[in-house]
Amino acid sequence: MGKTCVDVKELPDSYVFVADMPGLKCGDIKVQVENDNVLTIGGERKREEATDQTKYLRMERPSGKFLRKFTLPSNAKTDDISAACNDGVLTVTVPKIPPPEPHKPKTIEVKVG
Repeated sequence: MGKTCVDVKELPDSYVFVADMPGLKCGDIKVQVENDNVLTIGGERKREEATDQTKYLRMERPSGKFLRKFTLPSNAKTDDISAACNDGVLTVTVPKIPPPEPHKPKTIEVKVG
């Protein structure tokens, strides 16, 4: 089908993948995580079947299977990934694992002996 274009944004608390999916139904799109750190976006755009009464003069719209893979950073929280499709645009949100709190020094009281 050709290369599906995807924008990848980093926000303070997440990574966001935005892909154009014109003409696809949500059920035709598959979003998965492989090997705990590879985000895959795939699916298939099916060509309209020709009938006896239909004669195509030109076929320019791409059809077929597509698959994109993205290696996620180590701070990606893969258990909480969400995906939504609206008006032919797929948005996949990958939350970040919050950074650990810095260790505060523990103050020990010195007693007079």
